[in-house]
Amino acid sequence: MNHQILRLQPGLHFVATPIGTARDITLRALDILASADVIAAEDTRSMRRLLEIHGVPLGDRPLVSYHDHSGAKGREKLLSLLAEGKSVAYASEAGTPLIADPGFHLSKEAQEAGHTVTSAPGPSAIITALTLAGLPTDAFFFAGFLPNAKGARRSALEAVKDVPGTLVFYESPKRVGEMLRDAARVLGGQRAAVVCRELTKKFEEVRRGTLEGLATDIDGALRGEIVVLIDRSSGEDVAEGDIEEALRGALENMSVRDAADSVAKAFGVNKRKIYQLALTLSAKK
Repeated sequence: MNHQILRLQPGLHFVATPIGTARDITLRALDILASADVIAAEDTRSMRRLLEIHGVPLGDRPLVSYHDHSGAKGREKLLSLLAEGKSVAYASEAGTPLIADPGFHLSKEAQEAGHTVTSAPGPSAIITALTLAGLPTDAFFFAGFLPNAKGARRSALEAVKDVPGTLVFYESPKRVGEMLRDAARVLGGQRAAVVCRELTKKFEEVRRGTLEGLATDIDGALRGEIVVLIDRSSGEDVAEGDIEEALRGALENMSVRDAADSVAKAFGVNKRKIYQLALTLSAKK
């Protein structure tokens, strides 16, 4: 396959790569990989395979390893190449760089040094899971990986308990059962939740249920990459008076629809119910 050879501007070009199915890569990503002076990758073996699958010749261009353990020395090498006016394409092993993947410090230091930084967007396990889960997507919070230790994990779950949006976590397949049990205990066993496994791959699986039900079903370890999504609090423990007070305040300078939307998000409650209350309060003004 012939890929468009671009006149890439010198700088750092982040490239999103497939999380499973190799054909999920974008044409722009392939063009950048075909054109960059230097390719840097979290896993050089995975990058070589990806280039071979899509017929992108590496030629005599450098393929540099950069990952979480590369540290300052690894960044210095790439920053020196940028200082020479090279175009550097960087890809994490799967998904979008910086999103629970390496790249943040490299991006920050490249920008501070005055280099151009661009991104070729593409696959992301977070967005894919949200698309499939059937949970609200108007607001969500990505919390990455929870701590390994039970006490720290429960504390981390407690910290996001009242976030007014769908919670998204990455989890180890070995710990997902323990994580679900802790989530049921901290967040409430009846919260709706979804476990996504091996997204875009041959054995893709999506399990839906309550935290309590999923924790019972997934008693041991699973295989593959895992994303866990948990619905926001139902707001059943929120005092009706607090909601009404918040609505009265919002209606002072918002339309009924906007006030209802704002308060529903803030309290994590059903928007339709709040809208009806907002209509009643507005009529009394």
